[in-house]
Amino acid sequence: MRRFPDGWLFLLGAILFFVAQFAAARDALPIERLSLPPGFYVEVLSDQVSGARGMVLGPKGTLFVGSRGQGNVYAITLDPSRAYAAKVRTIASGLNMPVGVAMRNGTLYISAVSRILKLDDIENRLDSPGKPVTIYDKLPTETHHGWRYIAFGPDQRLYVGVGAPCNVCKRDENRYAMIGSMKPDGTDWRVIARGVRNSVGFDWQPGTNALWFTDNGRDLLGDDVPDDELNRLSSVGEHFGFPYCHAGNVSDPDFGREKPCRSFTPPRAKLGAHVAALGMRFYIGKQFPEEYRGNIFIAEHGSWNRSSKVGYRVVRVVLDAKGNVAKQEVFAQGWLDDGETVWGRPVDLLTLPDGSLLISDDHAGAIYRITYRKP
Repeated sequence: MRRFPDGWLFLLGAILFFVAQFAAARDALPIERLSLPPGFYVEVLSDQVSGARGMVLGPKGTLFVGSRGQGNVYAITLDPSRAYAAKVRTIASGLNMPVGVAMRNGTLYISAVSRILKLDDIENRLDSPGKPVTIYDKLPTETHHGWRYIAFGPDQRLYVGVGAPCNVCKRDENRYAMIGSMKPDGTDWRVIARGVRNSVGFDWQPGTNALWFTDNGRDLLGDDVPDDELNRLSSVGEHFGFPYCHAGNVSDPDFGREKPCRSFTPPRAKLGAHVAALGMRFYIGKQFPEEYRGNIFIAEHGSWNRSSKVGYRVVRVVLDAKGNVAKQEVFAQGWLDDGETVWGRPVDLLTLPDGSLLISDDHAGAIYRITYRKP
């Protein structure tokens, strides 16, 4: 019998130990509590992504993830099967709430409250990414609703959500409570939508390139008013009501007398009060059944000040042939149990090239992967 040197046995033992530890870590979260429609399965891609928020995929298959209080941006190298994270790197740290990440031509863009930063050729420099370069530094500095979702649109402009620096207040509409866009070099800033209290998720509808976005409703009007919103932009500069009107029909007690709700664009769907609708994506894959293609998936981060908790789930919104909302239903839930104990909070979503769906969770520091197999 062939005898291996003792060093090889030690190395083999170490490898098996770390593989076992890694597998145990990925199984530590109670994903068996999550419920999905028949045929759908959930697994933990990684639970080593502290504060996981916005996600984007690089052209070479690296998953980039932002965070909020942690100040980090992560690069996740996926196993070829995409079933788990082979390696998680921190490629930027010490940033001010770098929630948003976007990718264009191999360059990673990062939001950091008042600044937009970039890391060039990032997938070829994961082990030595260098210091992010600022391309724009004129966004508001307030941290209340200061975390910014960013994404590149079909027009190759970088879109940026800019929340209101308050629960409800009247500020410069060209600077706060809106969505803006710029060229990739940080020039030519434009306001795209106004009256948007705090959007932390938007996407463009396949086939029409229409911009859809979530918006968080104001607080302190009770448990059930107003709803969070799902909106569609029909024309540049359109106004969606804040701070005068909420959810299309709730006149604000402080500012509503100045402008009636009929003056503004109503939401395409009301999502429920205090659910904290954040990331939203059109499903563009082919792995899920036909009836799921082109649907909107929305991550509900969950309430923070409601007498009984709501949200903490992923919702599916189905559009009809005319682009109107036909129905909305729960797709994934179980991060909130019957005793109102919370172990996870969905934030963002992303379709992988194989058609599986990723969900980020800043509470558990995790990325989940949802797959489908015909029952």
